[in-house]
Amino acid sequence: MATLLLTHPVFTLHAPPPGHPERPDRMRAIDKVLTHPLFADLVRREAERAAVDDILLVHPESYVRKIEASAPEPGDVVSLDPDTWMNEASLEAAYRAVGGGIAAVDAVMSGEVANAFCALRPPGHHAETSRAMGFCLFSSAAIAAHHAKARHGLERVAVVDFDVHHGNGTQEIFWSKRDLFYGSTHQMPLFPGTGALRETGVGNIWNAPLKAGDGTARFREALETRIFPALIAHRPELIVISAGFDAHRNDPLGGLELTEADFAWVTLKLMDIADRVAGGRVVSMLEGGYDLTGLSRSVAAHVQALLRGTGEGSGVAAEGRDDGQ
Repeated sequence: MATLLLTHPVFTLHAPPPGHPERPDRMRAIDKVLTHPLFADLVRREAERAAVDDILLVHPESYVRKIEASAPEPGDVVSLDPDTWMNEASLEAAYRAVGGGIAAVDAVMSGEVANAFCALRPPGHHAETSRAMGFCLFSSAAIAAHHAKARHGLERVAVVDFDVHHGNGTQEIFWSKRDLFYGSTHQMPLFPGTGALRETGVGNIWNAPLKAGDGTARFREALETRIFPALIAHRPELIVISAGFDAHRNDPLGGLELTEADFAWVTLKLMDIADRVAGGRVVSMLEGGYDLTGLSRSVAAHVQALLRGTGEGSGVAAEGRDDGQ
């Protein structure tokens, strides 16, 4: 079976003020690298717009209406907080970011594709139940997990997050739900300040904080000794990846020392776990990554790893030896 790529042109139109790190060029860099012949076997689709009811799986209606009411007139840009902005395309982009995750879950659950990567903006893992923050409007990965349960009857779903920033929104939404697993590697101290070892929810939250300067060895150890065993014990029927690439050594917003090969490695490990406990079902959703070269090379490695799991990829980019350009 194939790997599905879901994206949409509106993701390049969501534009915070000039100089903001979460900028349209991120999507252009990803779009460019994924045109390489290495990715010819991707099944490509546009992300559909989510329905309001999809977003209400996680966020209350009052919050959704607040975000809708915040959408500015053409030519204007509005601030929801010092980091989080909207222009005239942002609301549509946010709805389609959620819709992309939902469509990916449906395609994987139906057996139409083996796995999926959602190249989307704005990111989502900082958005809490009733609060936009950290560039995020709606908690897209958390919504995808809830959709898998509501639409497909899954009993257990996991989100694994390797963004350099802790996904406080996903954690907050999952906090008291034993059937939803959240595992995260991230740098501390760093925005948003959450993600300590002691934050365990109802035994379903597994944080593995790293410190500035940590690289391959510490990252892999944290996953192998803390996140992966807990994930296997949870036995999810679907694994959703919050795929942030700002732990790359060149990223301006973090201080970790990861490379493309690390992102390929963690992707293949998660796919192996999914093969063991989740019928191979994996949906990956883009979060951070703000150095354009590091982002494009890391996405290439990540997607090549997804393709390798379907038997379609050559493995060149997945080993970090080729940037796909």
